[in-house]
Amino acid sequence: MKRLVILGGGESGIGTALLGKEKGYDVFVSDKGAIKEKYKQVLIHNEIEWEDEKHSEDKILNADVVMKSPGIPDKVSLVKQIRDKGILVVSEIEFASKFAQATVVGITGSNGKTTTASLTHHILKQELNVGLAGNIGDSFAKQVLEEDYDNYVLEISSFQLDDIIDFKPHIAIITNITPDHLDRYDYQFEKYIASKFRIAMNQTKADYLIYDADDEVIDEYLKKHPVQSTLLPFSLTKRIENGAYLEDNYIKITINNNQIIMPTTKLTLEGKHNIKNAMAASTVSHLLKIRKQTIRESLENFQGVEHRLEHVLKINKVQYINDSKATNVNATYYALESMDAPTVWIVGGEDKGNNYEELFAFVNEKVKAIICLGEDNEKLMQTFGGMVDIIVETQFMSEAVKIAYKISEAGDSVLLSPACASFDLFENYEDRGRQFKNAVRNL
Repeated sequence: MKRLVILGGGESGIGTALLGKEKGYDVFVSDKGAIKEKYKQVLIHNEIEWEDEKHSEDKILNADVVMKSPGIPDKVSLVKQIRDKGILVVSEIEFASKFAQATVVGITGSNGKTTTASLTHHILKQELNVGLAGNIGDSFAKQVLEEDYDNYVLEISSFQLDDIIDFKPHIAIITNITPDHLDRYDYQFEKYIASKFRIAMNQTKADYLIYDADDEVIDEYLKKHPVQSTLLPFSLTKRIENGAYLEDNYIKITINNNQIIMPTTKLTLEGKHNIKNAMAASTVSHLLKIRKQTIRESLENFQGVEHRLEHVLKINKVQYINDSKATNVNATYYALESMDAPTVWIVGGEDKGNNYEELFAFVNEKVKAIICLGEDNEKLMQTFGGMVDIIVETQFMSEAVKIAYKISEAGDSVLLSPACASFDLFENYEDRGRQFKNAVRNL
């Protein structure tokens, strides 16, 4: 019996444990932190051995294969020991895909991947048996075990791609690549780019890579490192023969001389970046033979993703917008770009080596006040202090929202778009977004 050791007792870890047990592995789950009570109960109920708040090396280093949570960096000494012993280290995506007899759509990118994955799933589910997993919803492994869908849409982070070996999506999407998580890649952007492109490394000519042709980083990488996949680019600025482009407010998608045309005026999602997300999702749907009418209708009734430019409430003619999922500068760039009212901007958190320069034009043009919400706001205060009349700092969401309420006027927007990770003051971006929404409702 092969021994499967799982590092990390979160959603992906528990799903892998259940799938591993079903497939005949001797399973052990180890978490350096505390495992949530609901997950502990699942492990106990399924008679799977586990430990938390420690890693027992004698129970880990005898593994045949280790599934490592994406949150654990390779720099950790235990991971180095595992690799030094020649033990195979895989991600949940890699492990679960071995047991899935399905058509897989894999979506990665620095921004837009959750929206693109949710939108793709929303269209496909109208006509296909399809699961949504990866960085979103129930774990891929758990769905392979319990649901066994014919198709999967997977949102995949660079951390998950770092530990794939044979994983091969039939259709891969790279939404865009901008500097993010560089602390995990020795502050070398090239390593992060290469990590994203691992999504296509096992693809053949029979598979597809859909990507943003306006993204110079992607374009340059493809010139130097050609892939085997059939390329289907999308663009807002240039005409694309095989792929998607924008012309006179219409999205035009052509695949092997088969064309679909859709007006952008009816999209429920706002902003240029969402036209790109719609292009990517529609290209997948077109490839998988979804009816054109279904694609159009689905784009018109899609409700968007929680914590991503989510309109919360209008109070005294001020719109409060939750964009807590903007954990990097580029995501906040899209948010500020889509603002068409004077904006009170709530920003800050755990800075991942951010360069805020690309935001300067929007801040000068649209932002009337800045509220810095983080443990250490010094960099933000120095960067933006001279650009706006009002800049204040706080470490409490409730206070940030009260300040925003005081300084906003009718016709303004209050935008939470942090451009930073949330871990200094919050559990995660969802916790941050929920606290924002609660504070707004408490006004």
